[in-house]
Amino acid sequence: WTPEKASQVMSKLMEYVDVVIGNEEDAEKVFGIKAGSTDVTSGQIDQEGYQQVARKLVERFGFEKVAITLRESISASDNNWSALFYDGREFYRSRVYKVHIVDRVGGGDSFGGGLIYSLLTGKTPQDALEFAVAASALKHSIFGDFNLVSAAEVETLAGGDGSGRVQR
Repeated sequence: WTPEKASQVMSKLMEYVDVVIGNEEDAEKVFGIKAGSTDVTSGQIDQEGYQQVARKLVERFGFEKVAITLRESISASDNNWSALFYDGREFYRSRVYKVHIVDRVGGGDSFGGGLIYSLLTGKTPQDALEFAVAASALKHSIFGDFNLVSAAEVETLAGGDGSGRVQR
């Protein structure tokens, strides 16, 4: 698809969406909504810019919730990974993981799956966001396009201090 065709088709589908998951590139290319002064190639995240994107998406499409993944590119192999979540009232920001990437493929799917699982199991917005980001951070360390970790392993990372210390 061209960006124009994607915008045309996706805009029509948005009336059926309650929770939208994406990033600043999706919002800009498909819906023409830009994330302020953010420059992901230099590792600069403008949180207010992302909050504006989330607000505009809710205003335009009436979403109940918006999740935006935040990738700060240090290099092709090393990124800072986090996300922002908006429930129409409050914004939530996850902790930032310093990720050495083994394989990026499946990272977004792991985030989306983790968020949906968390919301359906009744987690608070902050806890749901932390679970989703932890699931995705772990996936970045696994070769292949699917996440080979358990929910318990994700919970351990999401609830831990991120120090990398051995847990027995």
